[in-house]
Amino acid sequence: MRDFRLANREFLRPWEPVRDEGYYTLEAAAAAIDAQQADRAADRGYAFGILEGGALVGYVNLNAVVRGVFQNAYLGYAVAEAANGRGVATEAVREATRIAFDELGLHRVQAAVMPRNAGSIRVLEKAGFRREGYAQGYLLISGAWEDHILFARTSDAGRDSERRPRSPR
Repeated sequence: MRDFRLANREFLRPWEPVRDEGYYTLEAAAAAIDAQQADRAADRGYAFGILEGGALVGYVNLNAVVRGVFQNAYLGYAVAEAANGRGVATEAVREATRIAFDELGLHRVQAAVMPRNAGSIRVLEKAGFRREGYAQGYLLISGAWEDHILFARTSDAGRDSERRPRSPR
């Protein structure tokens, strides 16, 4: 993870929060992995690495899982510059969404993308997400409050609408 962060620091900078130097250390990467494992154990979030030939070339996360009547998660993802534009992110988003619906019993997965991030918009559209809205000043990215297009996909999209969700955890 540290190597991925270092190798893609400049490539991902326009799409991420401002990172201090500590973010790029082995200790920070280990702490992030520990936090991801704790989130998984508590059913709060699910992180997945995207591997090619044993190397980490990206990640996709289902964050802020909410159960009860919402059954929702927020999707986040990034792909290394070297793997960009080859369908890697689309395949990973499709698989994470499948896991969200089929294995975790979620009903909805949401994502937000800056309007100028055409590649990420294409990923979500190819993965079956629909545009749902526009949020002004939604996230603090690269030091500025950025507008985002809101996307979502629900478990009944293209499926039997009578499907019963798994019992909430």
